[in-house]
Amino acid sequence: MLRVEELYKSFGGIMALCGVSFYVEPGSITGLIGPNGSGKSTCFNIISGFYSKDRGEIYFQGERVEDIEPFRLARMGIGRTFQISAVTEKMTVMENLLLAPKLQSGEGVFNVFFRSSKIRKQEKENFERAMEILDLVKLYDLRNEYAGNLSGGQRKLLSLGRILLSDPLLILLDEPTAGVNPTLIKELIAAVKRLQDEEGKTILLVEHNMKVISEICDKVIVLDFGRKIAEGTPKEIQNNEKVLEAYLSGSSKRESIHENS
Repeated sequence: MLRVEELYKSFGGIMALCGVSFYVEPGSITGLIGPNGSGKSTCFNIISGFYSKDRGEIYFQGERVEDIEPFRLARMGIGRTFQISAVTEKMTVMENLLLAPKLQSGEGVFNVFFRSSKIRKQEKENFERAMEILDLVKLYDLRNEYAGNLSGGQRKLLSLGRILLSDPLLILLDEPTAGVNPTLIKELIAAVKRLQDEEGKTILLVEHNMKVISEICDKVIVLDFGRKIAEGTPKEIQNNEKVLEAYLSGSSKRESIHENS
């Protein structure tokens, strides 16, 4: 689904990424982790079109996609959430969702006057799909609530729902559980797993919570100082000495990472 080859990026004299390569299998959940400053956010921003690379290649479904504008990538099937989930506060949860579908016929002036039946049909389909997604992300009971009244965790669920309504093939999740209370973290984990199991979605996520990584990821890629230092299953990563060294120091480092995971 996604292949990154020899990705380089620097900011002035700071090398943020140095020859990073990895791939994401279709239908999988892949975690991208590393200590602060390891380059994972930079990598995410390059894949999603917000940063340009210095060198390297990115392939999505076999097609090179680096340095393409974010909105074009979204149309190609790459959806992304952000650490801070922005919502249109004076609109309801349902109204926020219905902003998301791409290529809506009603956005064209010609269609408004001459293809009204097509618009009504598409709006009906979008509404029905939005209802399904609200149920999937556990926001159905809040569908008529103003988005500005949602908690931080609920806003992240709404952000995930909006991405789903654009029907992406690959979903990039940027720290989905950051700042979220434990109860809603469980909801987020369940929602992400349902995306894989019921929707067949492919997911790449940046996440600091090792318990979340252990519960939902099929594969984990670890960055440190802009380089890939490890790749494997969550269990393999938890026992990898390079990973332990990157995250922790001292004689109790192995015990600590397992407690956190």
